Amino acid sequence: MAPELLILLGAAVILQADLLPDKKFLLLPPVNFTIKAVNLAQVLLRWEPNPDQEQSNIQLGYHVKINAPQEEDYETRNTERNLITILHKGFSASVRTVPWNDHSLQASSWVSAELKAPTGKAGSPGTEIVNLTCTTNTKADNYTHLRPYQVSLHCTWLVGKDAPDDTQYFLYYRYRSWIEECQEYSKDVLQRNVACWFPRTFINSKGRDYLAVYVNGSSKEAAIKPFDQLFALHAIDRVNSPANVTAEIKGTCLSIHWEKPVSAFPSHCFDYEVKIYNAKKGYFQTEKMTTNTLITIIDDVSKYYIQVRAAVSPVCRATGLWSEWSRPIYVGKDDQKPWTEWFLIAVMMTICFILLIFSLICRMNACPNLVGLPSPGQLEPLLRTELPGASTTPSAHVTHVPYFNVPMASFPHKDVEDKAYKATRLPTAKQENHRDTIQLY
Repeated sequence: MAPELLILLGAAVILQADLLPDKKFLLLPPVNFTIKAVNLAQVLLRWEPNPDQEQSNIQLGYHVKINAPQEEDYETRNTERNLITILHKGFSASVRTVPWNDHSLQASSWVSAELKAPTGKAGSPGTEIVNLTCTTNTKADNYTHLRPYQVSLHCTWLVGKDAPDDTQYFLYYRYRSWIEECQEYSKDVLQRNVACWFPRTFINSKGRDYLAVYVNGSSKEAAIKPFDQLFALHAIDRVNSPANVTAEIKGTCLSIHWEKPVSAFPSHCFDYEVKIYNAKKGYFQTEKMTTNTLITIIDDVSKYYIQVRAAVSPVCRATGLWSEWSRPIYVGKDDQKPWTEWFLIAVMMTICFILLIFSLICRMNACPNLVGLPSPGQLEPLLRTELPGASTTPSAHVTHVPYFNVPMASFPHKDVEDKAYKATRLPTAKQENHRDTIQLY
């Protein structure tokens, strides 16, 4: 029994020794590593295990490192990988063989490959577009039940600083396996395409895939360098504003209600902001909501302006853009004065206006004409008297007549002055027969 047990133990020891890695075992790098552009902003990395690799019980894997345009690395047991990436700056990567489970072994050396950026005949620097921006928007589609919502795409860009005047740009987008060329462009003053509009696309507004946009160009004077860019859908999706916003005041309660935006996302996927403007106090109040109803207490009589906007909640997708504010609605009333106060104010303003006009007219020497009286200058040749006797006696000029409130002048003789003064009183029968009476015409 004992010899048999010893034989079994010896076999176990030999088996375990065979499983132990050989410290002299070397990992060889992969072979036939290639990088190939297979689509817009998409490359395929492919390699093969080294055929000279010594066979063993060790499981092998691969460490892949992206060097450009953006550094990234990962490990995999596969021998190929599709990557979504921009290509106008070029692309390069490296790969090496690594032990998948046993980290006591040293990894192999690196092997590398690259796609060069377009240069020379493929594109002159400074001719590519700049400042490319894109937004998507969702609309209800009443023509089909398979896709109740349609997503539009709008992109704008600026012409390259070194692009010739005859440059013309062309835009394409890729979403998953769909590629579409723009058909509706907007142009600048030189008739160069600077914006594109897709009213209907294959984009899924709820999707998490990247949107690839590619713009190339043509010119008779230079080779136009292409440009591509990746967009995360949640970052460019312009959510619609909430619909059917209503508000009412009952006592001291302000109640606001709205409907979710037109969107493929369900109601629980939205966050809201409600902006309330108090016209009397002149301040804004903003409330954050996760439901479509807000009830708040108001403490005074005023007119209120109300707007609501929405964004898709992080519960349903990554945080994105807020919608535009909804059109303002108005509720409540101003704290107005009684109509009697407004009437009195209007009357006082009218009186003040009339007095102001009268004062201006008087300043223009038109006051005497208003009462039908001649001016003092017109009275002077009419107010004269002659002394009895010699015809050479000078006439006395009257410059003040008390009855008519005109200034008087001094007379050459006192008796003439007395007679002139009496002549200014209301005429009587006796005065009408007086030989020294002053006649007023």
